[in-house]
Amino acid sequence: MTISVHTNKSALTALQNLNATTDKLTETQNRINTGLRINNAKENASVWAIAQGQRADIGALGAVTNSLNRATSIADVSLAAGATISDLLVELKAKVVAALDTSLDAASRNALDSDFKAILRQITQVVQNSSFDGANIFSGTAGNIQFLANAEATSRLTLSTRTLALGGSNITIPATAGITTITIATTVLARLDTSIANVNQALGNLGSQAKQIDAHLNFVSKLTDVLESGVGNLVDADLAKESARLQGLQVQQQLGAQALSIANSAPRIILDLFRGG
Repeated sequence: MTISVHTNKSALTALQNLNATTDKLTETQNRINTGLRINNAKENASVWAIAQGQRADIGALGAVTNSLNRATSIADVSLAAGATISDLLVELKAKVVAALDTSLDAASRNALDSDFKAILRQITQVVQNSSFDGANIFSGTAGNIQFLANAEATSRLTLSTRTLALGGSNITIPATAGITTITIATTVLARLDTSIANVNQALGNLGSQAKQIDAHLNFVSKLTDVLESGVGNLVDADLAKESARLQGLQVQQQLGAQALSIANSAPRIILDLFRGG
């Protein structure tokens, strides 16, 4: 090999190896710092693009989860209010049946009528307050409410409006009803029996929809977990391997620095060639 003061091939080779080791060390340190094996498109364009697409789906499923959580809250509030209304209708029936007693005097009948009307007012209050985040499916003032069901927003789940206001399609007893006479009480009792059946059916249907929403929410949660796991399989770094790799590269870097130092000192041999005896 030619010995030259202009070109030190050994030093150039040692420098190249040291630079390569330093690049690998930097890459390993970045993986350890971020926890990612692929952190940008430069490292692996195709895998990074796939991972980004899955991350977009995960973000969209987060919006779906929020929508379904709102649906669950609306359904829970409505079911609680519906159960209260059903109980109040049961109380109403007790008052109406009591009013059919022919032995009652006027004072007792008026007392029953007063209690009956108080319960009607309570039903109205429950209906008006059975809302969550501005949504009330019992008031009869809004249509069916739809919620997101998939990441593309092409599928939806529905909570149907069920009017439980007095004088409506389910509770046919008007807000002005009374039980001051046996004849009126008899008519009210017939309407009340129908209303109780209607309300129970409406609540049963609502419960079925609420169960469907809960099941779908559980599915979306599992799907999100699977997608996150899939992204992790694509881009996450194995930190145990990276730790071992880091230690090996640090040793290689130190050895490379020593090799470069030795290579840089080689031209000094030329000085010995020109020294006198």
